[in-house]
Amino acid sequence: METFKGHATALVADVDCTAAGKALCDANGVKGYPTIKHGDPSSLEDYTGGRDAESLKKFAEENLKPSCSPKNIDLCDDEKKGVIEKYSVMPIDDLEALITTEEKKMEDAETTFTDEVSKLQAAYEKLSKDKDEAIADVKSSGLGLMKSVKSFRAKSATGSDEL
Repeated sequence: METFKGHATALVADVDCTAAGKALCDANGVKGYPTIKHGDPSSLEDYTGGRDAESLKKFAEENLKPSCSPKNIDLCDDEKKGVIEKYSVMPIDDLEALITTEEKKMEDAETTFTDEVSKLQAAYEKLSKDKDEAIADVKSSGLGLMKSVKSFRAKSATGSDEL
């Protein structure tokens, strides 16, 4: 944070999501700690790069700068300018409805993921239990004695009386 203190276009800060920053963290989808976010404050993105100081500094130097947005339209290509213009003239109620629809898609994707992972976890637990039971059945069927008899016979055939 010290490296970017007072920077004209970049802010590097920490937020305690368990205390005063909880509302901010909830609003930005922070579910685990530590979480690193970057981008436009109204549309933060997850950081997925390295967590060491050198990787973070390199990412910040390369990415924490003004980017295409309604505030910095001059940094946008023609396609993005067109999309921003489309949303800028859209009635606010329609824009809010569109945002709600898109956020619902993300929530649905998260729900599907969570549900499917739960199914995988249940399947894993069943397979693990089945494997443990199969191994226990094999061991209780006399496998140890079979191995002992085989070893005894092999040693008997060679004349060795050691166990």
